[in-house]
Amino acid sequence: MKLCRFQSLVFGAGGLPPGGGEFRPEARCGVIRDSVVHELDGGFFQSRRETGRAWPLAEVKLLPPAIPSKIVCVGRSYREHAAELGNEAPKEPLIFLKPPSAVIGPDEPILLPPVSQRVDHEGELAIVLERECWQLAPGSDAGPYILGYTCLNDVTARDIQKAEVQFTRAKGFDSFCPLGPVVETELNLATTTVETLVNGKRRQFAPVTDLLFSVDAIIQWISQVMTLAPGDVIATGTPAGVGPLAPGDVVEVRVSGIGTLRNPVAARE
Repeated sequence: MKLCRFQSLVFGAGGLPPGGGEFRPEARCGVIRDSVVHELDGGFFQSRRETGRAWPLAEVKLLPPAIPSKIVCVGRSYREHAAELGNEAPKEPLIFLKPPSAVIGPDEPILLPPVSQRVDHEGELAIVLERECWQLAPGSDAGPYILGYTCLNDVTARDIQKAEVQFTRAKGFDSFCPLGPVVETELNLATTTVETLVNGKRRQFAPVTDLLFSVDAIIQWISQVMTLAPGDVIATGTPAGVGPLAPGDVVEVRVSGIGTLRNPVAARE
């Protein structure tokens, strides 16, 4: 099941406010089947009952499929990526946070800040939580806590990351967390791959089975530190091949079984 958040682009579909006035499409939740978006009543975390209203996929704007209270990222979780940056592979998950204000949706621009001379893409598989999770016991099945999976780009100001001990500023600029386009609730991680393309040329590719830590282990580790809430996002880490972005580029993160997260790149004024 492919879940999404969306706005209708068709003037009449969302209706006009009472008495007329400016048309302001509201954010809705839906499920996509056969290129048609079916509206859900109650969102992702309740009944998921369909309202009977539907839109062709071409007539909606897809929004970030989650509104997280936090984005927890796992660093150096692919051995070859750790090596390409001159780091040893960690023996336990290395975690850091990105702020929710960094989240943008499909086709929204990644804005390169003037204070950085090197901003890199980092395509990743992301987990979206469905239930509150805290103190999950080692060896537990994290499946009941997972809503599904989506694509994420952990955009990073690499020069700032190298200059500072903490990752917060390098990872936290507005627009540095593209997310989407959908949440896939059923994904076979044994066959899933992560790929990043810039201007149509592949820069990153790896099977998810190359992760140093399993999805269950990642969620268990994080839950020992903080309470994970419904809608929270976990970025599982990026494969080798990270590289710079420039104004005018188009970066795509593709996760098999989910889809493609596409974002243009522009300079911040």
